[in-house]
Amino acid sequence: MARSASTGRSASAARGASTDVLIAGAGPVGLTLAAELRRSGVSCRIADRLPARLPYAKAVGIQPRTLELFDRMGLVRDVLDAAVPMRGQLTYVNGAEQGRIELVLPPEVPYGFAALPQYETERVLEEFLGRFGTRIERSTELVAFAQDPVGVTSRLRSSSGGEEEVRSRFLVGCDGAHSVVRKALGLTFEGGAFPEEYMLADVEVGWGLPPGYGVRSMHRAEDGTIDDLLVCIPLPGEGRYRMSMLVPPELSADRPASGDGVAHGLEGGTTPALADIQKVLDRLAPEPVTASALRWSSVFRISHRLVDRYGEGRVFVAGDAAHIHPPTGAQGMNTGVQDACNLAWKLALAVEGAADPGLLPSYDAERHPVGEEVVGRTVRHAAEGVQADPTDLETLLLREAQLLVGYRESPIVSPLPPGDEAVLRPGDRAPDCGGLTGDIAAYPVRLFDLLRGRGHVLLVYGHHPAGDTPGDLASAARELTGGRMETCRILPADAPPDEATGVPHHHDSRCEFARQYGVEEGAAFVVRPDGYLGACLRPPTVGQLKETLGRVFAW
Repeated sequence: MARSASTGRSASAARGASTDVLIAGAGPVGLTLAAELRRSGVSCRIADRLPARLPYAKAVGIQPRTLELFDRMGLVRDVLDAAVPMRGQLTYVNGAEQGRIELVLPPEVPYGFAALPQYETERVLEEFLGRFGTRIERSTELVAFAQDPVGVTSRLRSSSGGEEEVRSRFLVGCDGAHSVVRKALGLTFEGGAFPEEYMLADVEVGWGLPPGYGVRSMHRAEDGTIDDLLVCIPLPGEGRYRMSMLVPPELSADRPASGDGVAHGLEGGTTPALADIQKVLDRLAPEPVTASALRWSSVFRISHRLVDRYGEGRVFVAGDAAHIHPPTGAQGMNTGVQDACNLAWKLALAVEGAADPGLLPSYDAERHPVGEEVVGRTVRHAAEGVQADPTDLETLLLREAQLLVGYRESPIVSPLPPGDEAVLRPGDRAPDCGGLTGDIAAYPVRLFDLLRGRGHVLLVYGHHPAGDTPGDLASAARELTGGRMETCRILPADAPPDEATGVPHHHDSRCEFARQYGVEEGAAFVVRPDGYLGACLRPPTVGQLKETLGRVFAW
């Protein structure tokens, strides 16, 4: 059946648009979105009201799933070179150690937990984006926009007072908790605020605690409540930590919420001094220690809110513009990066006129439930600790690492046939595996090495006596997607080389692919650009593939 994308290119849109996508906000989320769009050949502009990156270590945790996405993009090496490992957490109550959590993941997960100041994450992303000739338009803010059936007209204002009208096919608000895009779009932002105020500080300490471990030290009152708190996250540099603690009464102030009623983030006014930080360390540090080298400090407040929907028409929100919550478990920025990766490939297909009409609405269908779960979980953990979720440690770590995020209920993934009890299902994260050997390279590679830098990929496993041939599947994948899908073939360890199909292949020499993907005979998997499975085909046929791709591509 022929299809047409309602948000695809048209002659009038092409003549009237000055860019394909306008992005408001150049934090990690906006930069990730811009980089993914440019990798796909989509033009974009990215504007930010700030004149430069803020030198604050706000979001510092980089989750394993985010590193996987950075790997797919091709910038993970730069991130790893700048970051430090997060090896675990030490917990103390009233000065007594309560044990430690070791942040150890299953061996097939390619990356561990990492810590990196937000400004460094932004630097890496900005430099990567610059490779595509795209620069941040600093000291420039979005002040208004209006959308119509074929595009969005936005008004940008520079710090000098000059204004510019920009025509784009789409607009994305990555402009934070006080998002102009969210407000103008009329999205609700329901939630509340925590009454406590916190101090943040970037300092150095010379204690003897093992490097790479976060520290959570609390004082429990006689009634069982926690009335004093110190949290330390390691940063690059010897003895350097981002510390957070409750604001003492002498620094607390009746600060009203901003004009939109959202009390979240760094606040102006009184700035904590090194002496204020030292007082908390004197009370709660696991051992006597002196803080030094204060790089910056601030007071901040926490809210928890979620939009009612992630967009409308040609305008979308992502990151803090869509969801804010406690920093527990370093979920916020990482969730926003996943928002960006989910939306980018869908926008790219829409810009090209290759998207099924249901593709862009799937952004809300897939990401809103994730935002809802993250907000609820982090609020519980902030109030009760991670023990609020009674689960085994491995599952807890996988969830915190964002490796359990999935889209099994998504309208654009193909459901499994009734009775199929496969553990790996459409909508799940496509797992990595090692030990893949080719016929030319003398070394084994990982599956993620084969996926790096690619868009949609069809992974074809084994021989297919009950299905169509790998060559037929590869040809259909190219034709149905207009050449946008590549095919990789994985052969069992003992299978002979098969050059006849013309499909590049690797041998599963350690049987890791078969184990991770739960296959013993012919199968195929559609891997989306964001690293999630669009379909699991057992046995694979061209008809099944066409049905799967018809949920995404227009033809």
